[in-house]
Amino acid sequence: MLHLTLRQLQVFEASARHLSFSRAARELHLTQPGVSSQLKQLEAIVGMPLFEQVGRQVFLTAAGKELYNHTRLLQQQLSVLEESLDQLRDTKQGKLKVSLVSGTANPLALQLIAKFTRAFPGVTVSLSVGNRECVLNELATNETDVAIMGAPPEGQGLVAVHVASNPLVMIAPPDHPLARERRIALSTIERETFLMRESGSGTRRAVERFFAEHRINLRPGMEVSSNEAIKWAVQAGMGLSVVALATIMAELETLRLKVLDVENFPILRYLYLVHRESKQLSSAASAFRESLMSGAQEAGERVAMQA
Repeated sequence: MLHLTLRQLQVFEASARHLSFSRAARELHLTQPGVSSQLKQLEAIVGMPLFEQVGRQVFLTAAGKELYNHTRLLQQQLSVLEESLDQLRDTKQGKLKVSLVSGTANPLALQLIAKFTRAFPGVTVSLSVGNRECVLNELATNETDVAIMGAPPEGQGLVAVHVASNPLVMIAPPDHPLARERRIALSTIERETFLMRESGSGTRRAVERFFAEHRINLRPGMEVSSNEAIKWAVQAGMGLSVVALATIMAELETLRLKVLDVENFPILRYLYLVHRESKQLSSAASAFRESLMSGAQEAGERVAMQA
């Protein structure tokens, strides 16, 4: 392996481009003996002469031509690297990969993301939506910069920052008998058919934990793999369910769903911004985290006012 220094290559490139040691010295603000010293060290490392002098004119040897071509390519790569690092340092530009767990209060999460893109239009945000297992795998394999999810797992080398409240509410069709009741006892829910998210869903785990703590046995109905399907099934009268409040704002406004007034509800949950503990966040990713944290309270208050 050739143990070259960037300074040696810089001196060589200027000397080869000008084919003049004195002009290279002036360009680099060095003395001519300083240039000669650097070139002698470089030739000793390469093991071949890089220049030959015929009369007063300097020429590149075959080795010098080969090194010059590679040095120019290296300079181009260093220039690209410098531009890339400048983009990473500059929060006003760059790229950001965000993963979102499907069903994780998507409207609320998208509000927070939209706030960031408006503030930083030069940052290209790539958003992927998948189930919890898929997003955790993307974090583990460093395929994403950050992820938004509820209840991140512990002990997997992840850092989680609370960015928004994400309350879970119980929903029914507007014509359901319980829709007109107040302070519904949890024991009443045992008589109702209950629609659940798929196994592994963060919402399902939160619901099962909540009812287990209150010693309530649910009457299971269908297992449904998406919030949209849950909402349609509840509207069709197939059972009750628990969903994130932020995901049903349109249905509440159009009176297609009703939030039931059940004791000990809502179930308090939160949205988290998650990244690998070892992840060196770019300036854009750091700005994204700060944007979500600053916008969380405002977005959460909007959701609460519409409940």
